[in-house]
Amino acid sequence: MDVPRRAHGFTLLELLVVIVIIGLLSTYVGPRYFSQLGKSERSTAKAQIEALGKALDAYRLDTGSYPTTEQGLSALVTRPNNESKWAGPYLTKAVPLDPWGREYIYRSPGRDGEFDLLSYAKDGQPGGTDVAADVSYR
Repeated sequence: MDVPRRAHGFTLLELLVVIVIIGLLSTYVGPRYFSQLGKSERSTAKAQIEALGKALDAYRLDTGSYPTTEQGLSALVTRPNNESKWAGPYLTKAVPLDPWGREYIYRSPGRDGEFDLLSYAKDGQPGGTDVAADVSYR
């Protein structure tokens, strides 16, 4: 007596169970992954701002003042006109963009000190909370 062989493969029910499990896992893991991404972007911005701040301090030690707002952070890489004491470049590479693809904001004199150096973070707007909070020097 010949017994019919069962076809090899997955049943529709087995496939649906796997899809549901994958969906549940992605709803749990997805938000955690993206929140870590926001934290790493903020950490990168803080590290870049610290490096730029130290380069600005070295510029000031050599020239006696911080670059003006008009000269901007590019004064760390390229000698500004009429700056005879410039001993740069103070950065080994070009001035980086912030992790969100925008230029860092530099003002000299600053609102709270000799200069302001900051990024408006993820939202690109002043202020904000959590991952959208501004990242600034000092």
